[in-house]
Amino acid sequence: MQTRRMDKAGFEVGVIGLGGEYLSGLTEQQTREIFDLALESGINYLDVFMSEPEVRSNIGAALRGRRGQMLIQGHLCSVWEDGQYRRTRDLEKTKASFADLLARLETDYIDVGMVHYIDSFEDLEQTYAAGVFDYARELRAQGVIRSIGLSSHNPDVALKVVQSGDIDVLMFSINAAYDLESADADIETLIGFHGLGKNDWEINPARRALYEACERSGVGITVMKPLGAGLLLDASRSPFGIALTPVQCCHYALARPGVVCVLPGCHTVDELRDVLRYTDATEKEKAYSHVFAGSQAFRMTGRCMYCNHCQPCVARIDIAMVHKLLDLAGDEGPVPETVAAHYAALKHNADDCVACGACERRCPFGVKVRANMEKARNRF
Repeated sequence: MQTRRMDKAGFEVGVIGLGGEYLSGLTEQQTREIFDLALESGINYLDVFMSEPEVRSNIGAALRGRRGQMLIQGHLCSVWEDGQYRRTRDLEKTKASFADLLARLETDYIDVGMVHYIDSFEDLEQTYAAGVFDYARELRAQGVIRSIGLSSHNPDVALKVVQSGDIDVLMFSINAAYDLESADADIETLIGFHGLGKNDWEINPARRALYEACERSGVGITVMKPLGAGLLLDASRSPFGIALTPVQCCHYALARPGVVCVLPGCHTVDELRDVLRYTDATEKEKAYSHVFAGSQAFRMTGRCMYCNHCQPCVARIDIAMVHKLLDLAGDEGPVPETVAAHYAALKHNADDCVACGACERRCPFGVKVRANMEKARNRF
């Protein structure tokens, strides 16, 4: 495993890390098997934004006796309320959720205390005013966290925080499609790929400026969504009309200035093996330039990234799961029996949607959730 240094944080990090998002729904044994392979393969960096108690406990059990082998990026402001993930700026709720994280991970420290998901300047101001950054600094002074980070999808917001000197690590969404968004594209249109091509197929200058600022200041970038939630691996769903491999996706992100590691989410051991092929891939296998050559057939529709940032739902719908099953069902022909069975097993489905729109206001990717719920009603 090749490593890179996080200069401000002072960590030596394997270029392939592990995103914890898709560990949800796994048993303790299945989680352990993924961590066994990860640690055996030299992975030493983990992101834990999930607030779901069972997921946190499974990770703690999987790391029992080997905590020192894994650097953990744990999120502040991600909480579990009424059986659902919620993003908060309430300081007391943040403190309680962080205490729960430490207890369930069976540790007394977190390597990177990551201030969770700030995509607007208004939210940034609210987070500072709520005392979240002050709390992070207190934890660092006490040795409970070793460094401070921020997760964001917005290059302008992220750049302001990087330039403030308040963080050591930035978690940012990077892949070949996102980087081609036009300079004026905001995060709400990011997943729709609406700006592709408007910037003469050049990397968005705001994103480039962010990466270069991180490189200069020693703020290590850890990459979320390097595979675009799997969309870039499927020619029928990729905006390029060409399928990339996990190796190519990882290489693209790792080639950006400031990037220290990628954090693909893996739901199975086989998915992790596919990502780990990067460690011994040839230069030919890593090459991705063909994606940008001769492909102008871009699909401009919003895509769910299954991240659950839209939660909580007043109707208690697992919005990400409904979208995932809808994607698996496809647009035409009979719905596969296994997909239909999984949909039928949901406690709450698209039929329960009240079309309040709260999920769309929270979604960082501009997904038209209400329209998709109607589509799911009709499809299933």
